[in-house]
Amino acid sequence: MIAQLSGQIVEQNTNQLILDVHGVGYLVTVSSLTLSQIRALSGTISLLIEMIVREDSLTLYGFYTSEEKFAFTLLQSVQGVGAKAAISILSVLTPDSLKQAILSSDKAMVSRADGVGPKLAQRIVNELAEKVGKLPTSLGNAGVSPEGAGQSAISQDAISALVNLGYSQSEAWAAVQRASTKSDTDELGQLLNLALKEVGQK
Repeated sequence: MIAQLSGQIVEQNTNQLILDVHGVGYLVTVSSLTLSQIRALSGTISLLIEMIVREDSLTLYGFYTSEEKFAFTLLQSVQGVGAKAAISILSVLTPDSLKQAILSSDKAMVSRADGVGPKLAQRIVNELAEKVGKLPTSLGNAGVSPEGAGQSAISQDAISALVNLGYSQSEAWAAVQRASTKSDTDELGQLLNLALKEVGQK
């Protein structure tokens, strides 16, 4: 089982590259996200690998981050989503964007991927609504100020509190997002009260 490869890129196209590892060229399928992340790098490149073996093929899928690899695996837990569709989705959505789309039940974001129609996008949103918390990502934390990071942590606490009260992940996330746009409070109690009002207005 191949779990990681390190080498130099000798050829690449839209969603595949050849990675030269000590003179052996490995054909690796990657997302547009991974390609954009490694394009500016030089020298040795390391990719996390998911090896999928079929009766008539052996395909290597490469990921620059563990977050993307996890999202790839999670997407395939949905009926009708294979490796090709998962890579297609991750070519238009980062793991954070995917998490946001699922929590906000935005099937339109998911259906932007090639080969993913509205019905499959809806199934992805529905089936991953309660699993999305497993994604090792944090919404909006990249590049934010310490103050912004604190606000995000408070939002996550409010979401957790709503889930503990019996609301679904998607309901809790949507309510907290709406409450956050109406108030910039940095107190958990105030944000939770606002979010509860939002849930009650649905």
